[in-house]
Amino acid sequence: MGSADSKLNFRKAVIQLTTKTQPVEATDDAFWDQFWADTATSVQDVFALVPAAEIRAVREESPSNLATLCYKAVEKLVQGAESGCHSEKEKQIVLNCSRLLTRVLPYIFEDPDWRGFFWSTVPGAGRGGGEDDDENARPLAESLLLAIADLLFCPDFTVQSHRRSTDSAEDVHSLDSCEYIWEAGVGFAHSPQPNYIHDVNRMELLKLLLTCFSEAMYLPPAPDSGSTNPWVQFFCSTENRHALPLFTSLLNTVCAYDPVGYGIPYNHLLFSDYREPLVEEAAQVLIVTLDHDSATSASPTVDGTTTGTAMDDADPPGPENLFVNYLSRIHREEDFQFILKGIARLLSNPLLQTYLPNSTKKIQFHQELLVLFWKLCDFNKKFLFFVLKSSDVLDILVPTLYFLNDARADQSRVGLMHIGVFILLLLSGERNFGVRLNKPYSVRVPMDIPVFTGTHADLLIVVFHKIITSGHQRLQPLFDCLLTIVVNVSPYLKSLSMVAANKLLHLLEAFSTTWFLFSAAQNHHLVFFLLEAFNNIIQYQFDGNSNLVYAIIRKRSVFHQLANLPTDPPAIHKALQRRRRTAEPLSRTGSQEGASMEGSRPAAPAEPGTLKTSLVATPGIDKLTEKSQVSEDGTLRSLEPTSQQSSADGSPTAEEPGQAWREQRRLSSASASGQWSPTSEWVLSWKSKLPLQTIMRLLQVLVPQVEKICIDKGLTDESEILRFLQHGTLVGLLPVPHPILIRKYQANSGTAMWFRTYMWGVIYLRNVDPPVWYDTDVKLFEIQRV
Repeated sequence: MGSADSKLNFRKAVIQLTTKTQPVEATDDAFWDQFWADTATSVQDVFALVPAAEIRAVREESPSNLATLCYKAVEKLVQGAESGCHSEKEKQIVLNCSRLLTRVLPYIFEDPDWRGFFWSTVPGAGRGGGEDDDENARPLAESLLLAIADLLFCPDFTVQSHRRSTDSAEDVHSLDSCEYIWEAGVGFAHSPQPNYIHDVNRMELLKLLLTCFSEAMYLPPAPDSGSTNPWVQFFCSTENRHALPLFTSLLNTVCAYDPVGYGIPYNHLLFSDYREPLVEEAAQVLIVTLDHDSATSASPTVDGTTTGTAMDDADPPGPENLFVNYLSRIHREEDFQFILKGIARLLSNPLLQTYLPNSTKKIQFHQELLVLFWKLCDFNKKFLFFVLKSSDVLDILVPTLYFLNDARADQSRVGLMHIGVFILLLLSGERNFGVRLNKPYSVRVPMDIPVFTGTHADLLIVVFHKIITSGHQRLQPLFDCLLTIVVNVSPYLKSLSMVAANKLLHLLEAFSTTWFLFSAAQNHHLVFFLLEAFNNIIQYQFDGNSNLVYAIIRKRSVFHQLANLPTDPPAIHKALQRRRRTAEPLSRTGSQEGASMEGSRPAAPAEPGTLKTSLVATPGIDKLTEKSQVSEDGTLRSLEPTSQQSSADGSPTAEEPGQAWREQRRLSSASASGQWSPTSEWVLSWKSKLPLQTIMRLLQVLVPQVEKICIDKGLTDESEILRFLQHGTLVGLLPVPHPILIRKYQANSGTAMWFRTYMWGVIYLRNVDPPVWYDTDVKLFEIQRV
């Protein structure tokens, strides 16, 4: 039968279904078989031939027929899984049912009345079809999920058969799927022959699996993110005998993928890469199965036990979700190396610049990879320590900074900005990250930033400066995070370049203008963060940082202005008036922008009409992080439970958004319109805590000496002054060094909910062919146009 006839017959069946007003018996095989037995329709055909309006019409007008269609399609998948799909016809039926269910499920989820349907048992759907069988019948959802799992390890359908031609077919029930893992890597050494057909079949089944999991999109974001997704919960439980091999298959398929192939230019133009869609689908299924709020659950301990398996058998057993459990127990160095190399290779792929335009394939799933990397670091502390153990962490840092810089002007990519910053915040809580940043930056990835010579720390500061001064308005909530990262790494930065030093001072200048300080209750925190970073560098890394010291001396007026900040009502009023005239968020003046790197494109705003999904608000920096003090031996001591401690330079460590905010509400007046307005008491409450002592002392000692050199030698030449500063010392002249404070990321349900909305938003927007969720009534986020 030709494909045109096949489509026609399928369409006839759909029309019959939508026009029948009477329920069709489940036993009427002649009718139901039209949907899957005699047709060969692609998933795109199914989407075209089963319009949304008709699915909704059947749902409203003849619900029992929609129920029977779903039940019969699941039954066919179960039969295929039981029999092992040996004939071509059986394989075709499984694929047809899989496509049909992918099409219909979102319309079941969007209607609250149908939500329990898949979790109910269908009368007469017992194992043998007899009446007494109803007792042990499984809910439809469970039968469907187990059938998908079985079908993903079905010899000659989704995996290579191991039998010789003389053997009889492998028995699906006794088959050990751990011998059929899809790709070498974690816990599996054998790399099966690539097989196009198997990849395509896996992809279809994974798309159906992802569609099952997507019920989460139809529930509004709940404040208590403890609500687990029942589909994921069951699929990742011990009920699924393939949980371990499937987790390993998905992880290895993603991490082993090399989009550049065999290094042959233009390779991707000659061969359509059928692996990439599978890898994308695998990455999406993986991050959804790992959607687990680590803040509310017992997370597995990190201890040194190693066993002979790829998974660590440490106690306690850890979360019920086996995928999270397995991920948290990976512990072998070679497995960590394989995962890290794979993710770094894929994240760096869009940055690959070659002399031949379009000669390398660019992957599009970097957002899924960033979520996966986040989950790995969050659930497996040994992996996090491994990442930071060598300079390999820089292979994650550079692409992350590239994405942040590239997306800074694009409103549709605000979620990408957040995940990138969250990852850097998580890494910056570990001392090793700061130390690694001192490695010289020589990779010349074309980026729309000033050219500089220096280290990875300089790159990070230059990119952060670019985000703050030329990103769009919606990035303001991230400023606290960006500067927290700078503070966390500052005690370890051996030598900032002149470019980076000037950028930091330009930020201080912009953030310490009176109108900025007085225009919002939280803005002064940014000045506190920058002063803390300067203090850390002066106290702990003075010797190599003559560029920063020179920049501070040149911009000394900024520090004097801060020390003499006006606090009387008329001055506050005047500062705010000035603001109304200049609507510019941060002045771009005062920062000499050098030429951007060669070959770079300016960060562009989104094309008008670009779709984006809304995100829930992220918690403030005080909720996101937990303060710890670094002891002499380098260990961290948490400072959280105690309040109002003072650090050595007199700034209370409690000068943080949480307490300070309540204090500020008390001190500032909120007018009738609910508009916040600053008062003298409020300005005084934090002005007195500005940690300026160290810098004022530095200026007091060095400025007269530098001025003397200039007068004596008639100098306007920086190099002579820098040489003097390089050899100068402030030993014994500065206040006692303050303890180093690190603000470490801490898991909380607010970020767990943010990740859930972000991840599903990415999946929604990236699945356009076929458009699985488009135009359905999703509740987790809103779809907006830029």
